[in-house]
Amino acid sequence: MENTKKNWPLWEIFVRSKNGLEHRHFGSLHAADAEMAMENARDVYTRRNEGVSIWVVESKNITASNPQENGEMFEPAQDKVYRHPTFYDLPDEVKHM
Repeated sequence: MENTKKNWPLWEIFVRSKNGLEHRHFGSLHAADAEMAMENARDVYTRRNEGVSIWVVESKNITASNPQENGEMFEPAQDKVYRHPTFYDLPDEVKHM
């Protein structure tokens, strides 16, 4: 049984650049398995030494929010005041809250 490219799963490629701390989505590609996806991602997306780390994730394993429901998902929850640290005493060392 031959596994043709059109039957290969789609993989999402995330690369961490030299100057960044987070992985960013660089694109997608088809590959037979994770090892092949990693090799192809390296060849396609990091040819000029722009990356220090690559993640490959099979697209079917990604769960995403629906942009049409973003109001429900992202609007502030006024009934959950514990999410807002307004009534906590923060030490002076904590500067970024």
